[in-house]
Amino acid sequence: MDLPPLPFPVRWLIARLPSYPPAAAAALAVNICLGETLTAKNLPAARGKVIAIDVRDTGLKLAFEVEDDGLIARGAARPDATISAEARDFVALARREVDPDALFFNRRLTMEGDTELALLVKNTLDGIDFRALKLPPPSRVLRALALQLRGLL
Repeated sequence: MDLPPLPFPVRWLIARLPSYPPAAAAALAVNICLGETLTAKNLPAARGKVIAIDVRDTGLKLAFEVEDDGLIARGAARPDATISAEARDFVALARREVDPDALFFNRRLTMEGDTELALLVKNTLDGIDFRALKLPPPSRVLRALALQLRGLL
């Protein structure tokens, strides 16, 4: 299913938002839903690295640092690796409607910087069975929230 592009008013609005709040919300959601999947404990090669997700058609760039307990949002940090695509392609990837390699070879998904790191993250996410995810325990929610608050200090 090919999704339509975002309407101009939505793209215009998103491009003017600061990047930290949506990055913090995304990091919180990932840490809650995926547990230890995207942590430095599970991916030691990513420890202390900053990964950016660049949503090209919106101008939104979300940066995350990989730490032992999960992802922490990083506002203006210089990324070690950047994964870029349009919003509709990221949505299609999340819904498993398109193969990431097909997007990559069609230049709709690009990776810059430390491509080994970007591939590690892409392959880790691609290997997750999202249908098998269950509601997280409250303790995981609290740990994920504490991690983001620690990132503010």
